[in-house]
Amino acid sequence: MSLIEQRGDFINMLLNDSNLGHLRFTMEGTDDPGHVLNLLSLRNFAAGEEPYAVVKNLQGVENDSDLIPDGGHLLRSVVGQVSVQLIQGSEWTLRTMRWKDGSSQVLITASTEDLLRELTEFTAGVGVVEEPAADAVDMGFWYRSARGPYRSNRTITAPSWDEIQGNYSQSSGDSLAQLMKVRSSDITGRLVLLHGPPGTGKTTALRALAREWSEWCQVDTVLDPEAFFTDPSYLMDVVVGADQELPFAPAEEQQPRKWRLMIIEDCDELIRGEAKESAGQALSRLLNLTDGLLGQGREILVAITTNERLDRLHPAVVRPGRCLSQIEVGELSRSEASEWLDGETVPRPMTLAELYARKAGNHPGQESPIPHQQIGQYL
Repeated sequence: MSLIEQRGDFINMLLNDSNLGHLRFTMEGTDDPGHVLNLLSLRNFAAGEEPYAVVKNLQGVENDSDLIPDGGHLLRSVVGQVSVQLIQGSEWTLRTMRWKDGSSQVLITASTEDLLRELTEFTAGVGVVEEPAADAVDMGFWYRSARGPYRSNRTITAPSWDEIQGNYSQSSGDSLAQLMKVRSSDITGRLVLLHGPPGTGKTTALRALAREWSEWCQVDTVLDPEAFFTDPSYLMDVVVGADQELPFAPAEEQQPRKWRLMIIEDCDELIRGEAKESAGQALSRLLNLTDGLLGQGREILVAITTNERLDRLHPAVVRPGRCLSQIEVGELSRSEASEWLDGETVPRPMTLAELYARKAGNHPGQESPIPHQQIGQYL
């Protein structure tokens, strides 16, 4: 039996189910039945009845493979681009998600560690446990949704530092190489500042940093920094309320809590000299996160990229002791650019983006003709 109350674009539902018990949740127009099953699968875990959980990613699962362990019965099923099943057993719950490419994910919650370990053994017969690629890095993406702060986890490809070191000038490369070698025991300041013109490879360097630090640091990107630093509740939810996402695991399988690196890209307005007047408390909250009361007890680093020159940044941002690393990622000199292009002569220092464009045959400054458009078409 369910009681449904609609408020605006949201639906509040109180569910009483003989199998699932009592649960209250909120739905919006973007939710689908699969989201409901994801929520229901965690009911017993949230209630403490099945306090042990694990998530397994599988590859090569045949379409007709049975992902239901012995003793389980199907409660709910959704068929579509992503097929979802909710299975209930004696003192355990299992949720499966299956994609058309053969990849699957199972979430299992159980009342005891031994039961959880026994249930995970069935995955060996239905697929191959996914091994992450050498260049794959898990990264979180934070944004403020209609329901509040939300973190989406994605696996991205990240180059190793050795692969891209030649894309940077000597001075930038030496400084970045030192940053790549930093480990948790080396932390002094909490701010990583990369500044320089557009197209010099600051974002690529941060992707490589995520890979080099992956053993001890979880990297998250804030997609809406203007909201992140102006909304205290958003900031607190991210900083205090969410350290790690799934997978859950028994105590002996839990890894030590990692440091977290929050990446804030292209936030020129936040850290330039007049930021205090234009951005209000946003700058103060950034500084407080790096070495103030807000950052105390939280193992958090903040990486900022900006196109501003160093002398245009707010002095509080670059004061001694605040930055773990402060690196100018600039153009390659004429000789470095020529070497990058295998000896081709260049007229001036060039950014990495210009070098790639020149290598592809689109020389910087070369005007490309605009194709003729018929009347009535959009340009």
